[in-house]
Amino acid sequence: MPITVARFNLVDPHGTPETLSARYRAALEMARYADEHGIDTVQTEEHHGTDNNWLPSPFAFAAAVFGATRRIAVTVSAVIGPLHDPLKVAEDVAVLDLLSGGRLVTVAGIGYRPEEYEQHGVEWGRRGRLQDELLETLLKAWTGEPFEFRGRTVRVTPTPFTRPHPLLLVGGSSKAAARRAARLGLPFFPSAHLPELEAYYQERLAEYGTEGFCMMPAAETPLLHIAEDPDRAWALYGGHFLHEAATYASWQSKDITSAVRSRATTVAELRAEGVYRILTPEEAVDHARRVGEAGNLVLHPLCGGMPLEEGRRSLELLCERVLPRLGAREG
Repeated sequence: MPITVARFNLVDPHGTPETLSARYRAALEMARYADEHGIDTVQTEEHHGTDNNWLPSPFAFAAAVFGATRRIAVTVSAVIGPLHDPLKVAEDVAVLDLLSGGRLVTVAGIGYRPEEYEQHGVEWGRRGRLQDELLETLLKAWTGEPFEFRGRTVRVTPTPFTRPHPLLLVGGSSKAAARRAARLGLPFFPSAHLPELEAYYQERLAEYGTEGFCMMPAAETPLLHIAEDPDRAWALYGGHFLHEAATYASWQSKDITSAVRSRATTVAELRAEGVYRILTPEEAVDHARRVGEAGNLVLHPLCGGMPLEEGRRSLELLCERVLPRLGAREG
């Protein structure tokens, strides 16, 4: 069966501290339920200073998920590397890796919103060099041995649980990102289905004499919601999907390549595109069988401020009406 993913970015366009607290706690309850019912990974991400309260602290959320679960992985896809202190990231990932027994997957990207760099006081033009420094520092830090960092000798402890180091992938859609991953012998995580970029990455691996692999999205990796009556669900909740799609569209220039890219301006247009899909349980089974083991089944239960009960119901339908028919892994 495909890899099963429950995605959470905790967006709530009209959120108050009270409603956001309820949304965060509901997401943890859903992660616990997903863990018990065989879903493979919780996926989360990072954005800053947004009007819709997008999650800015994916490692903090990952820690809460690990505390509430026993087997499910958490994929941070992605952390915006140049915005963070490399030593602090090394420590945080090591602690999360120890806490979870090796269940953390970190994708390091450089982001695509200059305003996030401005907010953090980081120079946009230095993002490539800062990303290099971050990745090189992480690999040195996780050995537990002293190393040189910005002109001084440092040592990061404790060492992680996972050997030789926690799973770290380089994200992006550029040749620079692919080259960076190959040079360091790290897996590459393209932001969309980009076969030519995967081939370029493989060529650079051969050039550098390093080893790695590419974890590339399929040509179609829609974000899913499960409902008994998709027409009704689109009518009631389509605006939540459109909100997220329009937010992404406002951030992405023509040079940005993303699996989540929509030109829709209405719910009807969004439904026709197929980037976001509301499926019946039966349609979800057919979709999962069609994409097969090489694909992903990505549920986005709280998309765009989705009402909590509707999000829970979508997850329950996936776990109780879809996964058992696919030979789901036991929780």
